Amino acid sequence: MEVEIEYCVPCGFRQHALDVQDAVLNGLEQELDELTLVMGDHGVFRVTADGEPVYDKAEDGDLNADDIVRDLREQV
Repeated sequence: MEVEIEYCVPCGFRQHALDVQDAVLNGLEQELDELTLVMGDHGVFRVTADGEPVYDKAEDGDLNADDIVRDLREQV
């Protein structure tokens, strides 16, 4: 599985992206082929797995890292 975490740099979402990255590695490392952080802007915070949306802050509101890992696990 390839996971991408895109986050807004100007918004200061880097730490949240790093927290999600750590949670994904801790919970799903054996299932991962690739984990990528992508810098963005305009308030973006989005997580995709194999190109499919898992979480989008604009649509899903605030979720913590554990919730995002749970949603990723459902796609495995």
